[in-house]
Amino acid sequence: MGERTADYSLADFFFSDSSDPLVPPAEYVAWRKATAWATSLYEPRLRGPAGPRVRVERGGAVHSAINLSSYNYMAFAEDPQVIRAAQEALDRYGTGACGSPLLSGKTDLHARLEERLSAFMQRPATMLFNSGFGGAMGCLAGLLRKGDVAILDAKCHLCLIAGPNLARAKSVFFDHNDPKSLDEALAATAGKRRIVVVEGIYSMDGDMADLPALLEVAEKHGVGVMIDEAHSILACGAHGRGVTEHFGVEDRVALVFATFSKGFASVGGFVSGNADTIDYLRYYSHPYGFSCALPPSVVAGLLTALELATRDDERRNRLRENTAYFRKKLLDLGLNLGQSTTHVVPIVIGSDRQMLYELCHEMQEKGLFLAPVDYPSVPEDQLRYRAAVTAAHTKRDLDEAVAIIEDTIVRRLFPARAKAAQPAQPASTGTTIPTTTTTTTTTTTTIPTTAPLPGTAVAAGWRGKVDTLRQLSGAVADEVTGKARQVLGRIWKQ
Repeated sequence: MGERTADYSLADFFFSDSSDPLVPPAEYVAWRKATAWATSLYEPRLRGPAGPRVRVERGGAVHSAINLSSYNYMAFAEDPQVIRAAQEALDRYGTGACGSPLLSGKTDLHARLEERLSAFMQRPATMLFNSGFGGAMGCLAGLLRKGDVAILDAKCHLCLIAGPNLARAKSVFFDHNDPKSLDEALAATAGKRRIVVVEGIYSMDGDMADLPALLEVAEKHGVGVMIDEAHSILACGAHGRGVTEHFGVEDRVALVFATFSKGFASVGGFVSGNADTIDYLRYYSHPYGFSCALPPSVVAGLLTALELATRDDERRNRLRENTAYFRKKLLDLGLNLGQSTTHVVPIVIGSDRQMLYELCHEMQEKGLFLAPVDYPSVPEDQLRYRAAVTAAHTKRDLDEAVAIIEDTIVRRLFPARAKAAQPAQPASTGTTIPTTTTTTTTTTTTIPTTAPLPGTAVAAGWRGKVDTLRQLSGAVADEVTGKARQVLGRIWKQ
């Protein structure tokens, strides 16, 4: 299992000083071995579909667990009609498209899905991508050029940051959901070709873009908006068209991107918008023209999922009911759910990385599959678990999950409450070390006496390198330590 230390993160190794770019830093390799106990939680192996209950293999052991980690929001991952459609297409079209959609990979199924998505989104044209990340990145890389400016919400996903960087455009970030900050960013970039980029639901925070306020500012400056509805497509809005429909502003958003990996429970993505813009992207968005089209079997499943999702509101209503039920249970326990208002539910625990991983192991052993979210994916003082509520969950699933969360996370975050509710326990034989949390108080974390204390020589060496970088470049240091969600994009920009 390796040594049980989780005091350092991937951000400590972003700046590599190895002489060969094909060889990672020796310190990184040593750190990965030393933190195997923590990082063993990543890349788990599911022994079946991503349903509400799963069998998960980690470290050679298989656990049956309630699944709060998969994006199966609309319960299509195990839907028999979707599976049957994919199987029939597999028999008819074979295993893959075997070519770029521009040259040979586009079938009648692909064309039909584009047409039906355009009708569903109420937009003139749509194009498909074989990757959600690649599609979002490719849209922005295809539209922007050197000298252009992308104005992005500070919490935008990395795919939206990578696109402008690939185009060698400038990226300017405005404070999350802040119209005043957006106004300042647009005023400072007047005279440039610009696009404003936001998400429908922010993937790590679960809150919606404040589209009415942000659009008012963008329109004042005459700048168009692209939205990534990855976590909101099919789930939000009266008909499932996302946050733009939820706020009634669809006609004010120029370009809508969405993935198939979440609400559709599949793979890939699409973009809908003006016919001329979509036609332009077919030739200048390289992830479209220079990679293989989606397998026809996947497309057939997507067509059926779209039909089922638009037939009635039953799945959306079930998702909303489950979300409200689960959120209330967690709030009643006193947990910090951040600014979330949706089915993406963060459980923020603060800055104690050791506790983040210890509790994750405990929850796994008790039967809950809930993944840790560490820095630099989120700020260093806002480490969390991210729960994904789906229409497939039953009240029993959610009740059992809440009971495990109460017995693990709540017990550690609120020890006085747990002590009052439980009989006296024998004194711990571990070593207690103080851990700074997001408040000004100090909590304690008990770690087995076999575990090394934070501050190993390997990681300490890297902390020293980061400190040196702070002295050399205060701007870069701010990105590494203070605004983790933007770290890669802003570092690349410099």
